[in-house]
Amino acid sequence: MLNSKTPAGPLDQKWTDYKGHVKLVNPANKRKLEVVIIGTGLAGASAAASLGELGYKVKAFCFQDSPRRAHSIAAQGGINAAKNYQNDGDSVFRLFYDTIKGGDYRARESNVHRLAEVSSNIIDQCVAQGVPFAREYGGLLSNRSFGGTQVQRTFYAAGQTGQQLLIGAYQALERQVALGNVEMYNRHEMLDVVVIDGKARGIIARDLVSGKLERHFGHAVLLCSGGYGNVFYLSTNAMGSNVTAAWKAHKKGAYFGNPCFTQIHPTCIPVSGDHQSKLTLMSESLRNDGRIWVPKKQGDNRKPGEIPEEERDYYLERRYPAFGNLVPRDVASRAAKERCDAGYGVGSSKQAVYLDYADAIKRYGHIEAGKQGMHEADEATVIRLGKEVVKEKYGNLFDMYEKITGENPYEVPMRIYPAVHYTMGGIWVDYELMTTVPGLYALGEANFSDHGANRLGASALMQGLADGYFIIPYTLGSYLSDDIRTASIPTTDPAFEAAEKAVQERIQTLMNIKGTQTVESFHKRLGRIMWDKCGMARNAEGLKQAIAEIQQLKKEFWSDVRIPGAIDEMNPELDKANRVADFIELGELMCIDALDRKESCGGHFREESQTEEGEAKRDDVNFAYVSAWEYKGEHQWQLHKEELEFEVAKPTQRSYK
Repeated sequence: MLNSKTPAGPLDQKWTDYKGHVKLVNPANKRKLEVVIIGTGLAGASAAASLGELGYKVKAFCFQDSPRRAHSIAAQGGINAAKNYQNDGDSVFRLFYDTIKGGDYRARESNVHRLAEVSSNIIDQCVAQGVPFAREYGGLLSNRSFGGTQVQRTFYAAGQTGQQLLIGAYQALERQVALGNVEMYNRHEMLDVVVIDGKARGIIARDLVSGKLERHFGHAVLLCSGGYGNVFYLSTNAMGSNVTAAWKAHKKGAYFGNPCFTQIHPTCIPVSGDHQSKLTLMSESLRNDGRIWVPKKQGDNRKPGEIPEEERDYYLERRYPAFGNLVPRDVASRAAKERCDAGYGVGSSKQAVYLDYADAIKRYGHIEAGKQGMHEADEATVIRLGKEVVKEKYGNLFDMYEKITGENPYEVPMRIYPAVHYTMGGIWVDYELMTTVPGLYALGEANFSDHGANRLGASALMQGLADGYFIIPYTLGSYLSDDIRTASIPTTDPAFEAAEKAVQERIQTLMNIKGTQTVESFHKRLGRIMWDKCGMARNAEGLKQAIAEIQQLKKEFWSDVRIPGAIDEMNPELDKANRVADFIELGELMCIDALDRKESCGGHFREESQTEEGEAKRDDVNFAYVSAWEYKGEHQWQLHKEELEFEVAKPTQRSYK
């Protein structure tokens, strides 16, 4: 049985009691301890800044040319916090409960409650850093609604919240770099974890400019390397986002938790053709004011403006009246797929639904006209004023949509369709964020811990910053307090030499294949298998086929991939080959996990397990556990279970009606 190290006592006191009794490292000893951090998005940058400020010697690595290029920058809609500024009934408990329920009761209660507790501190921290959150007319911070909640708790900076939060964390990180507490390694990729006497003691990294391998020691290693959505090839993730750091840790003994839990985001710009390499997200905040609909008639090819109101099906409002367009992402995504599969899709591909702002523009227009005393304003004036309000709230998102599609969303409804976005699965960690390898931690999207089977919108930024700013400084100290007499281990140690040799041999093997197919072609084929058979809906037969197809794809990759260029130089194709090789192995495990979990929950929808109305049907008797997979060898994994106990948020059938 896996030990989650959850503290004893009442749920709402666990974190306070933990902090009050945790072992500490004194300032003089912190200066002797070295910490390696992989990734500099919100989790990595905030952790590096916090640990550097505490006095630890930190080495931070990112494969981008700057920490500011981390994929956290792409988050649009907002960050949740239980401040209750709107006086609409929000609380720490309600945020905790919404998160547990939104994750379909597949997350650990203690971690989620801690996240809800520290959420308020995150907002204060970011405001102090100068993050330009949107404000009300009187100067107070503004909030908006997001899916899965009935309160307004999402803080935002137009449609670029992730970018603004990352700049805040980046400033804090760069301050520590300037003070000499953090050493920054840009354009470096971690290719292995070094384990000595059972503990993580460093990494092997590749300088992506020179191609040289480097050894770096650390008393502890923190993985903050993001999620693995790019296993599907087409996703909303940046092209460079990958699973390699987490996968190397997995193969060195870190269990992988719930790999099949993938989030499908309901509001993405639909696929336009085979030429595409990634998808573009339209923030969930747009569901706050936009209405989603399809024609009531199958195969209706009329333009949206030609379809009268009575011939439109606002299907989310019809099916889920209590939450309407603000149902959680998994529910909204499946509903869109169901309508399109039934022949009601729109656009040339028929794989899209409308997201319409006409009503919101009129509503805001009337409010503005009233403010200005224009009680008899004509429709043109109302629409003009309404567009100005919408532009202020969502303007950059509307501009982005118009640039990509050539359509003006102020005039015609956006076309949207679900796409792979976030991954709730990741490296298994305990309450202290430590993996099953002592001294190896996973933070942010790289771990599995806080979102269960489906993440509520605006909770990713919350988790990344909570882990980095407010949790790891305590939990890491608890571990390192026993390491203050451990001197730095020289990188000439046999374990470092063996790890570097293994990495070198793998790279050499890849380069020596000299086959006929491009890395990209393998990645595309893997993505197609994953989307078709382990995507928005899964079934036993399809998953068995996928496993066999991925195993065959792996054989083909290692016998026929072609990588141009040389090893000792900048070689992006080699970097990509390394990552795709890991994605292929991960894809197999995801399908194995999805096949094993014979229930539907959150983003994991098994067609064999659904209600009469087509909703996800959980099986709490047999599957109320975290799947933690141990790597045993090629095509072999062993399942370990962390049983989930719900003392406060008792599992019930999720309903948003």
